[in-house]
Amino acid sequence: MKCGVIGTGNMGGILLETFIDSNTYQEKELFINNRTIEKAYNYQRKYPNIHVLEDISKLIAKVDIVYLCVKPHEMIPIMRSISNSLSKNFILISITSSVAVEDMEKLLDCQVARFIPSITNRARAGVSLVTFGENMSNSTRSMLLRKWERFSKPTVIEEKNVRIGSDIVSCGPAFFGFLAKKYIDEIKENTDLTEEEAMKLMENMFIGFGSLLKKNYYSLDELINKVCVAGGITGEGINTINEETPLLFKRLIETTHGKFKKDKHRIEEALGDKE
Repeated sequence: MKCGVIGTGNMGGILLETFIDSNTYQEKELFINNRTIEKAYNYQRKYPNIHVLEDISKLIAKVDIVYLCVKPHEMIPIMRSISNSLSKNFILISITSSVAVEDMEKLLDCQVARFIPSITNRARAGVSLVTFGENMSNSTRSMLLRKWERFSKPTVIEEKNVRIGSDIVSCGPAFFGFLAKKYIDEIKENTDLTEEEAMKLMENMFIGFGSLLKKNYYSLDELINKVCVAGGITGEGINTINEETPLLFKRLIETTHGKFKKDKHRIEEALGDKE
């Protein structure tokens, strides 16, 4: 099966690399395009057997399935531009949370799905979030799930939960990475540990933390209770975190959902525009 990737920015590029490294698609089966075409050619220099096509319509004519990995406001214009070129058996997949499969089906007669990857998929780990369109056949759904299982745990999610699911799965690594980096910054300023030493300890702590969860040794609650000895330092530290961050995650959810609503509104406006 020949696969197209339109948009080779951060997530599109990660997805392309993951496809190749997990043998989900062979290099020769991949056709890519990017608005700044030099970025696509940079990937071709890394993976010489992939194909770069500067014209999206020519890419569409070459492939059976395409992943649309562009910004939300670019999605609808691209879908409109290719809608007449897609057969009913063609498969188009958006990786953007704010574009629902229902939005895609308003413009396209082909099989559609939304697939929200995570940077953790680059390590052939973590979750991906999936929503299938009504027009997608059971055989196509099964085929896609088998492919996505090569590098993730694909999880079907309802539209009402897609934003918070994306916060956890897709944004979560950056959120918790940022918190870890802020902690390291304070360690550097307030202790004798160097930034490099703190970074190494933190990275290995995260690796071990993930292994504990992966091997089902503890749930999150069990892990906290195991480390928090009554009257101990960890408990005092957790009390401080609890006192200093009572609104942090509430505000985080409000912020991400607020941005999501704005993106959805832009999508609705774009859908309302005439071609």
